[in-house]
Amino acid sequence: MSTLAPLIVPERVAAFLDLHGIGAGPVVATRIGDGGGSNFTFLLDRGGERFVLRRPPRPPLPPSAHDMVREARLQNAIRAAGFDRLAEIVAVCEDESVLGVPFYVMRFLEGHVITDELPAGLEDEDARHRLGLDLVDTLVEIHSADVGQPELAGFRRPGSYLERQTRRFSQLWEINKTRDLPEVEQVGAWLTAHLPEPLPETVVHGDYRLGNMMVAPERPTRILAVLDWEMGAVGDPRADLGYLLATYSEPGGRTSALGSSPVTAEAGFPSRRELVERYVAQSGREVEPLPWFEALALWKAAVFCEAIYGRFIRGELGAEDTRAAVFEVAVPLLAQTALETIGK
Repeated sequence: MSTLAPLIVPERVAAFLDLHGIGAGPVVATRIGDGGGSNFTFLLDRGGERFVLRRPPRPPLPPSAHDMVREARLQNAIRAAGFDRLAEIVAVCEDESVLGVPFYVMRFLEGHVITDELPAGLEDEDARHRLGLDLVDTLVEIHSADVGQPELAGFRRPGSYLERQTRRFSQLWEINKTRDLPEVEQVGAWLTAHLPEPLPETVVHGDYRLGNMMVAPERPTRILAVLDWEMGAVGDPRADLGYLLATYSEPGGRTSALGSSPVTAEAGFPSRRELVERYVAQSGREVEPLPWFEALALWKAAVFCEAIYGRFIRGELGAEDTRAAVFEVAVPLLAQTALETIGK
């Protein structure tokens, strides 16, 4: 079995940081975040300062996927347009001789990313409810950014965002699939044949769920920063709302097929209906047909989770990434849930 190339080479990262005047001295890199994810994140300790490095998986990569340079540019653009719940990006590396792939470096933010456990300060139902509402309000803020601003205008593309999404993920399925799953192709075909009329375009995060948020330590009812902008674009805002609903485990109700952010099933978090009502009231947008957008979210999740599963079974992930094994059953479940969402 061949040895995997290292994800981080501290000496090369230190030399890159030197070029940008970021910190001083040796770099100590520690993997953070969930193992088996799409991209990789490292905490960098350097001379008493802390930074965060984000990079894609090891090559080869599908065309236009895991584009760290674009991801950094989009975050800088939406910050310039007035949305500031973001980590500050301090350097972008396009030179693949450093780590074999492009990457970017952010300032470290002190906060909690909520996955399987709730941090201190969210013990009572009222606090959890306020966090759920701020999750929606943050999304409304993202969708309020003026896409006519010069920084964001470069991300606008002619034609239909929804058509591009269905076409792109159908292509990715052909690249990513490790087995025959006719349900995935059936959902993709149905979505393509039933494209909704578009809404005016906004910035779209693309992977909007509680697990991609950081909350403030002293005020965990408030979203401090929105993370993981890999699938960000300018498009139909309902794609984000559908994704939030599809990945949301409801108190006393449906559990997310993706298994993400299970803590939202705890009492106090808003229901899915409350999330929608809050979004409509705060944004002034009509959001139907939401089942189409929920199905789109589940189908897209199936496609990109199959890519992670493929890297796992080919031995391209490290020993710490065994969580990716769950996608053997999670991908078919996501596709089946998408079929149920559209009534098939």
